[in-house]
Amino acid sequence: MVKPSPMLMIPGPTPVPQEVLSELAYPPMGHRSGAFKDIMLAIQPKLQWLFQTQQPVFTYAASATGAMEAALVNTVNPGQTVLVLACGVFSQRWADIAKRLGIEVIEQAVEYGQPNSLSDLDAILSGPDADRIKAVCLIHNETSTGVINPVEAMARLIRQKTPDALIIIDTVTGLGAAPFDFDGWDIDVAVSGSQKGFMLPPGLAFLAVSQRAMQRHAQVANPGFYFNFTDNAKSVGQGQTPWTSATTLCRGLLKSLELMEDDGLDVLHDRHRLNRQITRAAIQAMGLSFLVTDEAAASPSVTSVLKPDGIEVADLRGILSNEFGLTIAAGQKHLKDGIFRIGHLGAIFPRDVFTAISAIEAVLHRLDYNRAPLGAGITAAQQEWTNACRVAITS
Repeated sequence: MVKPSPMLMIPGPTPVPQEVLSELAYPPMGHRSGAFKDIMLAIQPKLQWLFQTQQPVFTYAASATGAMEAALVNTVNPGQTVLVLACGVFSQRWADIAKRLGIEVIEQAVEYGQPNSLSDLDAILSGPDADRIKAVCLIHNETSTGVINPVEAMARLIRQKTPDALIIIDTVTGLGAAPFDFDGWDIDVAVSGSQKGFMLPPGLAFLAVSQRAMQRHAQVANPGFYFNFTDNAKSVGQGQTPWTSATTLCRGLLKSLELMEDDGLDVLHDRHRLNRQITRAAIQAMGLSFLVTDEAAASPSVTSVLKPDGIEVADLRGILSNEFGLTIAAGQKHLKDGIFRIGHLGAIFPRDVFTAISAIEAVLHRLDYNRAPLGAGITAAQQEWTNACRVAITS
């Protein structure tokens, strides 16, 4: 039976470009071979470019959750305190990991769909618990809700109020999609994962680490074995990882980083912003509502849409998958049946957004959704793209 080619429009895993797939098709190589060492030595400066840092970036054979655990187990002792700024499922994970490690947690949470509040952060950092805080853990882009946080302003406030606290950031779905400046914003640890903006299959995690974090690492009684910063710092300059590397994924990583470098950061960020604007214009024209109503907080990686009355998210997703080969995401936790999420991260272009919007609009009308005429969404998407092109030509 012939079926439509799969089309991923979720916030990870994301589509893998053909150039990267070709690299992944090569036979495995020895993880201590000279050829693999050359790949890793070529990867390191490109990772530093993407994170915007002169500090080392470790590559782990793990998911990004592994890198999150690495960030905490290497820098905070059990019994010490961290502040977690939660705005969704994945930012909440900082607290979940910390508690498992015996770390005390002060949690500041906001309603799903809202970014973390600078005023609330200021209040905590000005309060009686500020001196206990060894690290502040936050998220750049909250994938579960489609919120992007004002990380630069948050980092500036943290450094001003608690200069000795480490700033630890999850930029799993932010890196490559939105501006991120590890050194310029004085970040201490930042983590990301291969199946997001890196345009790779799952399996690699990345962790940038400051000198301040390495100094704190030296004071940790039990920083673990596999993720240990000391071992990784020794290996990274030698074109190695301490343990067996995911050699094939690293080969693909080099190609994906080359593709991103060829575009440049401005082009990458502009494309993601345009994808967001096209998507939001279409959703609004279709008479649907957003989970994230603040345009300034709307993610360039994923758009969360409230389920319209009378439509089941499972039905929408099922027909899209069966009839169009299109996969979009449901919500998570209490939003599982309340929203659907359209990913526009990584190797996603306006062409893909047009296709997804057309299919979503058609299926909604098949399910008797009639809040806007058929075609209103794709027309708005096309108009948004046309307007953006006109601005680009005249600027």
